[in-house]
Order: sequence, then structure tokens, then C-alpha cells
Amino acid sequence: MIEEPYRWMEAISNRREYIEHQIAGGSPSAALSYQDGILLFTLSRERQKLFEIYDRIAMGGIGHPGDIERLRMAAIELASTEGFTRSSADVSLRRLASFSLSPALKAAFEQIYGPPYLARLLFAELGRGKTPNLFVRMDYDGSFHTNGGAFGRSFEEFGVMSGTAGATALMERFLRDRANPSLTLEEALRVALDAWAVGHIAQREGDLDELPSEALIAAERNEQLTHAAVEAGVLDRTASSPVTWRPLPEAEVRGLLEGR
Repeated sequence: MIEEPYRWMEAISNRREYIEHQIAGGSPSAALSYQDGILLFTLSRERQKLFEIYDRIAMGGIGHPGDIERLRMAAIELASTEGFTRSSADVSLRRLASFSLSPALKAAFEQIYGPPYLARLLFAELGRGKTPNLFVRMDYDGSFHTNGGAFGRSFEEFGVMSGTAGATALMERFLRDRANPSLTLEEALRVALDAWAVGHIAQREGDLDELPSEALIAAERNEQLTHAAVEAGVLDRTASSPVTWRPLPEAEVRGLLEGR
């Protein structure tokens, strides 16, 4: 009996190592505020990675497509139920993350005889009025990171997600000096693409200590754009309907990026 807690801890450690290995190669995603709302951006090769969740909430995911779909459908159902039983204004990303998705992910991760979720998620919520935009990165074990606002932290105007902790940290460092809510959509797309390139380089090279040079970022950007599909969408506060999500056609995105 004395050994049981240690066996559980060992099983949890092995499970964490396994999940991290499975999602390590996932394509990074970046979400950042711009003058008309929030931009979500990634590059993909095989499948959709960005999704609408509710009127003012969108999501990106990396990991196993089946688990991402299960979590996406759970988030949609939770948000829709909240909106129906109360009102659409009561649907909030903080409630969705803190009281619903986080406990479910934690329970699945800690039940060592059941399958965990092989997924990492990035959520974005468009602020109402003067309320700032909210970005939440949620992990397979139920832990999550927001863009600030609590315990004296100032709000950051971005959220990122990648396959490794080191790549995520490097993307955040890159965006701290470049993300700005006054950016135009064209400028935001360029910043998001460069942030993606930083994350992709860090994953490939094994978590760098310093940001890649501008020349290396440019080379990565140009090479990957020739091989991968661009996926982007916006939560547009100027939308005339309550639904603010608008996928951006790839031709439109590439046209804006070519003006660099």
C-alpha cells in the first residue's frame, strides 16, 4: 500500500512524457489583437486547426484530431447551453475554461486507466466594449495560462500555442514587443506569420535560448509558405451580427502577406 502513491506519480510522469512527445511536432498557432478585433493564424498541411466556438469565442488546437474534435464539440455544447439557459452575454471564456473544460481535462489526465486527451488548445474571446480581449492556452492536464489581468499582471494582446514549452516561450517573447491592438489586419498577419516561424524554428532546433535572427525568420517564413496552407480567421468587432467569427480565404491572406 505504501508504494501505491509512488506508482501513481510514476504513471502520471510517464503519461505526461508520452503526451508531450505526441504533440511536440504540432504546428504553432498565434492569436493577437488588431484594430478591428482578434486575428487567429497558423499554417497547416492536412486539416483544419482553427474553429468558431460561440459568438465571440474561437479556438485553435494541436494534437490528435479526434481529441481536438471531442473538445471542440464539448466547448460548443457548453457555450450553447449557457447561452440558451441564461443569455449570450453570459457566455464567457473564463467560465468555460475554469469551471468546465479544465476539470474535465484534469480528470481524464489523472485517471491512469483511461485515455487522456492528446491535445493543447488556444482560445480567444473578443472583449465587449472596453473589456480587453482574452486569450487562454489550455493543456491536456487541465492547467491553463491567460494573457493576464489577475494578481497585478497587465494584459498582453496575444496568445500563442506550440508543441513545446520552449517554443511557446520564444513566441511570447517575440510578440511582447510587436503585438499591438492598433495594428491593421495586414500588419497583424505579418506579425503572426513571423511569430509562427519563430515557434516552428524553435521546435525543429530544440528550444532555443535566443530569438532567431530576422534573416532566419524570413527564410523559414518563405520556405514554409511554399509548402503549407495558410489558415486564418478573425473575431471582428465591426460585424453587423452577434456572430463575429469570419474565416479569411487563403488567397486574401496570401495577397496581404505578399505586400511585405
